[in-house]
Amino acid sequence: MNIAKIVREAREQSRLTALDFANGIFDEFIELHGDRSFRDDGAVIGGIGWLGEQAVTVLGIQKGKSLHDNIKRNFGQPHPEGYRKALRLMKQAEKFGRPVVTFINTAGAYPGVGAEERGQGEAIARNLMEMSDLKVPIIAIIIGEGGSGGALALAVANRVWMLENSIYAVLSPEGFASILWKDGSRAMEAAELMKITSHELLEMGIVDKVISEAGLSSKELQTRVKNELRAELDRLQELPLDQLIEERYKRFRKY
Repeated sequence: MNIAKIVREAREQSRLTALDFANGIFDEFIELHGDRSFRDDGAVIGGIGWLGEQAVTVLGIQKGKSLHDNIKRNFGQPHPEGYRKALRLMKQAEKFGRPVVTFINTAGAYPGVGAEERGQGEAIARNLMEMSDLKVPIIAIIIGEGGSGGALALAVANRVWMLENSIYAVLSPEGFASILWKDGSRAMEAAELMKITSHELLEMGIVDKVISEAGLSSKELQTRVKNELRAELDRLQELPLDQLIEERYKRFRKY
């Protein structure tokens, strides 16, 4: 396994984004905006779409595909209002009985002074708490980079999946290397130690499914994810509500 290649693939700017999956999988996807408190955060997208006959609330952390788009999306690093927008839409989903699907691709939450002043840590912590008890099924999919609490804030789910060439970790390999060895250039050595690839995490039970990308076009990959989602949501919606919430809670407490 070439860890450097997997990290490059996960961070590749041409990868399918959360919006690509939202528009490619769900019919009549309508994007909703704002946290009703401060502003709309372009790094977090959310809305409602149809998966067959089922209305679904779709959330995602959005990176750009160009420099201009990345500036608009803050390079996929959400501010607290992004997490609050996501929570607003999740509570709306709970009210109307819609399952929630999240697509995650972020190096982490934005660590700027303004974000901290507006309660970045509290916003992430509240999402973790509220998602643990949300009364609808939740499926989270790591589609690129899943970094730190910024990713986990949309990943407290009944099922956590990863695309094959994605990574999921407590912090970036560069950050790990800088802390452990005071040398960010040893990032790939750190990545080997951290066990951040999809198959390693599946083996450890951190994620529940790895979706293969090998040889698939973008459209084929979207179709594969769509079929997996449809089947899994059907299974989850058959579970009693108490069991759905208890299994989600136990899933994360076991770590």
